[in-house]
Amino acid sequence: MNWLTRGTQGEAKRLIAQLADSTKRDHATQDLIKLGADSAPPLIDALQTQDLNLLLYYQQILARIPSASPLLIKTLGSAHPILRGRAAEVFSISKDKTAIPALLVALNGEYYTVRSRAALALGNIGEARVIPALFPLLKDKDDEVRSAACTAIGKFRDPSTFDEITNILLDDPKIEVRQSAAQALGETKHPAAIPFLMEALRDSYWWYENGEGALVLLNAIEVMGSAVVEPLIEALGDREGTVRTFAAMVLGNMRDMRALEELGMAVYDLHHEVSQAAAQALAKFGAPAVGVLSDALRHPEAAVREHAIIGLGKIQDTRVAPLLIEMLNDPERIVQKQAMQSLGELKDERAVSALKEIASKRADRELSALAKQMHELIK
Repeated sequence: MNWLTRGTQGEAKRLIAQLADSTKRDHATQDLIKLGADSAPPLIDALQTQDLNLLLYYQQILARIPSASPLLIKTLGSAHPILRGRAAEVFSISKDKTAIPALLVALNGEYYTVRSRAALALGNIGEARVIPALFPLLKDKDDEVRSAACTAIGKFRDPSTFDEITNILLDDPKIEVRQSAAQALGETKHPAAIPFLMEALRDSYWWYENGEGALVLLNAIEVMGSAVVEPLIEALGDREGTVRTFAAMVLGNMRDMRALEELGMAVYDLHHEVSQAAAQALAKFGAPAVGVLSDALRHPEAAVREHAIIGLGKIQDTRVAPLLIEMLNDPERIVQKQAMQSLGELKDERAVSALKEIASKRADRELSALAKQMHELIK
């Protein structure tokens, strides 16, 4: 019998080696699964690989072998930390409930990689009774563990946990951990998460020296869907310009018609970034926004007219070119230049004669050169 076991495990090792060959991988995978528990020891040994692409194949195969669970549970409790963490990842894939007791023990282990992966596995398995055991990890000393705890708890989509996740969203010292909290709340798609996400939008930490980091928060708000449109419209009236800017950006991505008129009003915002963000957001609505943006062309502030032109230039609609051609006669140089640039991007042949006329006036060499450049783009 020992000889037979050694023989099947030797066969398993041979098949594992074939996983590196894309032409043999599918067949080797099926044969390893057929070998069952006999393929588990060499597959678990293979988890030590430094090739992360192959690692995923090993883990996926182990997840499809139910009889491998006892050895994986043993690995989770006593092997090298790398193997422990990778064994926990197998349970994230298999969602094997028999691993829950061992994973709960792993939450309190010495190694942060094991704690974080055990938390993620419990979140994927989805047994709500483990939630209380995950809460302490939100205060773990390691950033990766706190992030994993947010993700894991968010998987349950339980509104009673949102306060705990929001404590991380608003107070954690690391932006990466706060981002995990934002993503966790957003992925719940639960309306009860919206007030917490909007509170974060108004938290200066997210937009003061963390501009790019805020994109994760904005995406988390956006994926909440239509239920977040009204709170975002309300945010267009926030006293902080950055909040208004972010609200306009998200509303533009969502293209909900309820926001059309409100974004039109935001184009007149004297905060430069808000006005520009609103105009660009309106451009994403396409033809329905032409009327709103064309009204802004008559505003006394040159910057507002400039932003309206930027928005119009991104809309493919027959009404746009004549409006932009008219703006070539604007008294402000910055508006004239933007009108030319937008006409060049629009590539509407109706602009050719107007651009040629400006190009021929050599008294203003800068405008003449720009008109020639835009004319070339249209040709």
